[in-house]
Amino acid sequence: MPGHTLIVWYNTRCPVCDAGIDWQRNKLLAAVRAGTISFKDINDQPDALASYGASVDDVRRRLHATDEAGRLIVGADVAIAIWRLTQGEGWLATLLGNRVVLPMTRFAYDRFADVLFAWNKRNGRW
Repeated sequence: MPGHTLIVWYNTRCPVCDAGIDWQRNKLLAAVRAGTISFKDINDQPDALASYGASVDDVRRRLHATDEAGRLIVGADVAIAIWRLTQGEGWLATLLGNRVVLPMTRFAYDRFADVLFAWNKRNGRW
């Protein structure tokens, strides 16, 4: 399969984000090697998602990804997409990504992301 099916953009300057993605990437080594998923630092390519209208601060605030069809995925939906690809974590995607629970998952993710973004900004992690 040419290219990646899921390209995840995140902020390596955020210690929480960096540790979380590093942990997840280690669980997905085979998928990374196969090109099913890749993880990219938005700080290396700040304009990478500009064509989608996403700024570097948008990505610093919430995970962003593009799927195999080139669609932009944001926030909790990225976490759910990653869990679907991670062996043993599909149940998380099913539980937190179903029609009934997904609005609450997004709300909780967004509030946590807002707090984390403010904390990083206050601590000069740009």
